[in-house]
Amino acid sequence: MKNLSELKIAIVADWLTSRGGAERVVLALSEIFPQANIFTSVYKPELFPELARRKVITSFLQTMPLGKKHQLWPTLRPLAFELLNLDDYDIVISSASAEAKGVLTKPETLHVCYCHTPTRYYWSHYHYYLQHPEFGWLNPAVRFVIPNLIHKLRLWDRVAADRVDVFLANSRTTQSRIKKYYERESTVIHPPVDTARFSIAEDIEDYYLIVGRQTAYKRTDLAIAAFNSLKLPLKVIGTGPALKQWMLEAKNNISFLGRLSDAEVAHYLSHCRALIMPQEEDAGIVPLEASASGRPVVAYRGGGALDTIIDGKTGIFFNQQTPAALAEAVIKSQAVAWQPEIIRQHAKKFDKANFQNKIKEFIDKSYQDHLTLMS
Repeated sequence: MKNLSELKIAIVADWLTSRGGAERVVLALSEIFPQANIFTSVYKPELFPELARRKVITSFLQTMPLGKKHQLWPTLRPLAFELLNLDDYDIVISSASAEAKGVLTKPETLHVCYCHTPTRYYWSHYHYYLQHPEFGWLNPAVRFVIPNLIHKLRLWDRVAADRVDVFLANSRTTQSRIKKYYERESTVIHPPVDTARFSIAEDIEDYYLIVGRQTAYKRTDLAIAAFNSLKLPLKVIGTGPALKQWMLEAKNNISFLGRLSDAEVAHYLSHCRALIMPQEEDAGIVPLEASASGRPVVAYRGGGALDTIIDGKTGIFFNQQTPAALAEAVIKSQAVAWQPEIIRQHAKKFDKANFQNKIKEFIDKSYQDHLTLMS
């Protein structure tokens, strides 16, 4: 039987238009399989210098007017992935929280989906997204259209999940959602953190930190309300559709730094008093990056944080998504004698090298099982 290095492998991503956790998983997969071609709906090559010498194949949305604003085309994205031709590949690995898992493959091709979550706005968080669509002045029209539109797309998504041979989940939370919505079993392999990019700082500065795309579900509004009350310094890194409103709500002790480079983010992580994580994440790489910097995380007790944060040792949990509960947890964190080396050692369990070894072993075994099934 051929080694993985001798097989034709394709990596399929929902989109490559920003650098978030899902995109870092795609980059890690591309390192494991240097021979793999990469397929996606839309792609901004200037954001991914690591892929400059790789073959990246995009859908028709790439050249369509406004096509790179993939949020505008929910009814076209399923078609975009179904039109990608993957007939010549032995293994297809989709990295999906949306439509990438819906690609069409031949029976002899193994399709492994690394699932970040069953599509949030179809399933687990449908009603939240219905209330917070984030399309500005179009919101009333979007709220009117969404129920019928999402009903149809939800049916397609369920069929798309059936096209996957084997599911991987990025957390136990995602694993339970895959079971609930797709009625499929999955194996948990937590997403990678590149611990080598982060280090423990000698001096801790007087600020708390939020890092991420500023959208409604990130719940930065909770942190703003909490820190308005606490009057402690908070820095917010990232941009997004909710940012303008949140800037209006924030008092002078809260500053917004916009989009920063990876090196700048690493600097702020290593020098903060703690990372603030008010949202329920599917998995969450940023809290592990904070841990790799030796800094604690004040996090909502839910989602992927339950897999990656040890209460009282690498962070502090709060139980309700309210400003008061978050503020109380921040005050509680100040009384803990955090041990940066212990926090960093915890993060190393999730290091990119461990992730890559687990993925490679899993894909190898799954392909052997697939060949046996097909013989």
